Amino acid sequence: MKKQIYKWIFGDLMGWKIEGSLDEQIKKSVLMVMPHTSWHDFYVAIICRGAIGIDINWVGKKELFRFPFGYFFKSLGGAPLDRTGGLNKVESIVSIFNSREIFRLGLSPEGTRKKVEQLKTGFYYIALKANVPIIPVSINFEKKIVAFGNPFYPTGTIESDLTILNKHFINAKGKIPEKGFKVT
Repeated sequence: MKKQIYKWIFGDLMGWKIEGSLDEQIKKSVLMVMPHTSWHDFYVAIICRGAIGIDINWVGKKELFRFPFGYFFKSLGGAPLDRTGGLNKVESIVSIFNSREIFRLGLSPEGTRKKVEQLKTGFYYIALKANVPIIPVSINFEKKIVAFGNPFYPTGTIESDLTILNKHFINAKGKIPEKGFKVT
């Protein structure tokens, strides 16, 4: 019932479509979500997640998950990030992957809603170290389409892997197109 309501909101009310799919059998993955140019990206992604009916997670500092908001953030797929013990972000997130049976992490490699000339690479190294696929996901405001690409296992050669992954985003336009990362 809840999935149907999300589908109605996403498709009928908001006018968005979903292309491709997210394979439920892939229990762990990093979703490379771009372009990220506006705060609107978050609610479009949350409603899309509800419409496809598959849990997708995000991480935030552990302090966000304390009372009174902890339950709410976890219900939206949030996972607290604990960086104690000298772990960097990549290692901390890999430890979350290792501790869970199902964890599909949505990340924007732009790292901000501002214009960037270079993508952050943490998403890539998380997938590589956790031995999970990267699934490219574009949010195209011009066409109102969220498009899921094919799972891609990183090879360890980041430059050539990013060339392959970036092809998924060539025609995707963010809410504020001039702020989007220029995919070549």
